[in-house]
Amino acid sequence: MNLSDLWLYLTPPIAGGIIGYFTNDIAIKMLFRPYRAYYAFGRQIPFTPGLIPANQERLANKISSTIMGSLLTPQELQNLARRLLETERMQAAILWLLQLALDQVRSDTEQKTAKIMAGVMRDLLGQSFPRILKVLARREDFLEAQLNQIFDQVLLDFQLSEAQASQLSDWLLQAVLPPEVLRQALVDFLTDRNIQVIDEGFREKASGTYWVVANLLGLRNTLTRLRTFCLDEKEEANARLAELIKSLGVRSRLKEWLQNVSLQNLPVSTVRQLRKTLRDSVRGYIQSRGTDLMAGLTQSLDWENIAKLILSRLRSSAVVSSSLQLVSVELALILERYLERDLENIVAKTIPILNIDQVIIDRVKATSAEDLELAIQGIVKSELQAIVNLGGVLGVVVGFIQTILLLFR
Repeated sequence: MNLSDLWLYLTPPIAGGIIGYFTNDIAIKMLFRPYRAYYAFGRQIPFTPGLIPANQERLANKISSTIMGSLLTPQELQNLARRLLETERMQAAILWLLQLALDQVRSDTEQKTAKIMAGVMRDLLGQSFPRILKVLARREDFLEAQLNQIFDQVLLDFQLSEAQASQLSDWLLQAVLPPEVLRQALVDFLTDRNIQVIDEGFREKASGTYWVVANLLGLRNTLTRLRTFCLDEKEEANARLAELIKSLGVRSRLKEWLQNVSLQNLPVSTVRQLRKTLRDSVRGYIQSRGTDLMAGLTQSLDWENIAKLILSRLRSSAVVSSSLQLVSVELALILERYLERDLENIVAKTIPILNIDQVIIDRVKATSAEDLELAIQGIVKSELQAIVNLGGVLGVVVGFIQTILLLFR
C-alpha cells in the first residue's frame, strides 16, 4: 500500500473527528453568541443574537414557572417558614430585639423615651383609665372583694391607742368644743321658746319636792339669768365653763370613750350595712366625680419626671435584665401557637406580596447574555465539554465506517 492509499483511508476518520468536534463546539457557542443582533444591508443576519439571548424573556418566564411550579410550591414555602421560625430561632431573635431596645433606652441621652413614656402615661391615666373606671363602676360587684377586705381588715379592727385618744380628745376640747363654742351654743339653745318649753315640761312632769320647786320657783328665771350671764359676762362665762370641764373630767372621759370606740362593738347587721354603705359610696363617688379626680391628679403630676425616674430604675434593675430571657421564651411560644394555627394563611398572603415569580423573571432578564453564559457554563461546563468530545468521537467513528466501505470497494 503506497502513501496515497494510506492517506485515502486515514482522511475520513481524521476529517470526521475534526468536523464533529468543532461542529458541536460551534453549536454550543451559538447558544449564547453573538450576544446581540447584527445587521447587513438593513436586514438582520440569521442566528444573531444567539439562541438564549434571543429568547431570554421566554427563558425567564420558563425558569420562573418551573421554580414556582415544582420547587417553591406553597407547601415547600410553608416547610421553609417552619424551619426558619423554629421556637429557638424566634426566641433568640426576640431576645436580641429586647436587649437592643434596653440598650437603646440606656443610651438615650436626649430623654426621648422618657417623653414618649410620659405622654403615654398621661393619656392612659388622664383620659383612657377614667372612662374605663367609670364604666366598671356601674357594675354591682365593682371592687366588692377589695373594699370588703379593706373594711374587714382595716376599719373593723381599727381602734385608737391611748396616745391617739389623748391627742384627739385634746384637739376636740381645744379646737372643736372650746369654752367659747360651748358658751355660744348655750346662748343659741336658751331661746325664749326653749326656756318656756323646758319650764312647762318640768312643772307638768315633776313630782314630790321637785314639783314644789318647779311650781314655786320655776326654771324660767334661772335659765333666763344663765343666758344673760353668758351674753353679758363672756370672759367670766368662758372661765366658769373651762373650770366645769376640768372639774367634771371631760377630757379623761372623752379619752376613755374614744379608746372604746370600735366597729366590733356594733351589731352584725349594722356592720354589714356599714360595709355596704361604704361600697356604694365609693362606687357613687367614682361614677360622679371619678373622672374629675383623675383629671386633676393627672394635671398635678409631673409625668416627665416620673417617667425619668421609672426609666432610671429600669436601666439599673437587675430584674429587668434577667427577665428578658423569660419574656423572650414566652413571646416565642405565643408566636409558635399563632403560626401553627395561621401559617398556611400567612404564606398564602405572603406569596403575592413577595411576587417571587416576577423577581425571578426580572433577575433573569436583567442578567446580560455574557453573565448568563458564564453562569450556565459554570454549572454544566464538564457536560458541555463532553458533548464536544462526543461529537469528535462520533466523527471519527463515521470516518472509520467510510474507510471500511472504501476497503470493501
